[in-house]
Amino acid sequence: MKTTALKHTPVKLAIVGGGAAGMFAAAVAAERRVPAVLIERKARLGSKVLMTANGRCNFTKDISADDFLSDVGPAAKFVERAIRECPPRKIIAGFKSLNVPLRRMADGRMFPADGKATTIVHAFGDLLRDSETPVLTNCPVTGIQPQKTGFIVATKNFTLWAENVLLATGGVSYPKLGSVGDGQNFARDLGHRLVPYRPGLIGLETNDPRITRRAGRRYEDGRAKVLGPDGATLFDYRGEVDCESFGLSGAAVYNSQRFIEHAHLKDWEIEVWFEHERLRFRNLKPRPVKEAIVTIGGVSLDDVDPETMQSRIVPHLYFAGEVLDIDGPTGGYNLTLAFATARKAVENIWKDSRYRSEATK
Repeated sequence: MKTTALKHTPVKLAIVGGGAAGMFAAAVAAERRVPAVLIERKARLGSKVLMTANGRCNFTKDISADDFLSDVGPAAKFVERAIRECPPRKIIAGFKSLNVPLRRMADGRMFPADGKATTIVHAFGDLLRDSETPVLTNCPVTGIQPQKTGFIVATKNFTLWAENVLLATGGVSYPKLGSVGDGQNFARDLGHRLVPYRPGLIGLETNDPRITRRAGRRYEDGRAKVLGPDGATLFDYRGEVDCESFGLSGAAVYNSQRFIEHAHLKDWEIEVWFEHERLRFRNLKPRPVKEAIVTIGGVSLDDVDPETMQSRIVPHLYFAGEVLDIDGPTGGYNLTLAFATARKAVENIWKDSRYRSEATK
């Protein structure tokens, strides 16, 4: 039997992290025919995606790019180009092209029609299977070392040579689902600055019996206001208010807490409305960051080029999603940010690869 010599060549792109950003990046790489491998520390892809919106997966919101950016707030300038190139309606069209039936809520929130997050994760899995994209699960990355040409990506059992690396490892909330901050640690070890972690979109603690005696009750028609020391309204959001054994949660409370964090308020009150009650609380403590829907903080945006999602410090190292210091309100914004930044990174790798290929002809 005749054998041929094997040539050791790097993979064009190693995507570290198999959550929303990583799966979307792998899908775009398949579309652009960028040879890629997707590496995930947990035993399956999309563990945190499967939890979103209580397992229903609110994956985006059917609004314009302008409205989306206006709602995002602090990170809007950094993600503007990515969102304009991959707005919510392009994401919706993408899932339709994968034959995923969708459901639009009255406020524009988009879900799979069957209300199951598994439908979204399986759509990615089917695409990656059909495109023969290698997927390595149960495979934590232990280190990333730049070389003259590319990177050595290390795991416990083997190393991989890649021309480009995309870190898409998520934040630090829900560590049991794989978001343990390893991408941020790799970035720090490679010279990037990290913005300290804070919880975003998290419940607020109170033992007030007016709340705790209602634990388990959800008020869809609720409202929450953030008030300054002078009583002026700083933030006002109509949406779900939930009563928990620890205190308050629900979309109205989550978005109020996110506003408080980004505004760095030290002295504030939150006024919640539900049923026929209006209750006011002062300086409530947020739940721990490990329980947050999204992490505020991460890789500093000053160290990343928003035009490409490429590191300004280490060439051919890219970032996407919650590993960066970007976050949005509840309602599909954070998955959209993950998808759009992932697309931006892979599109740049594709264009850069074509340019370098043509330059050597």
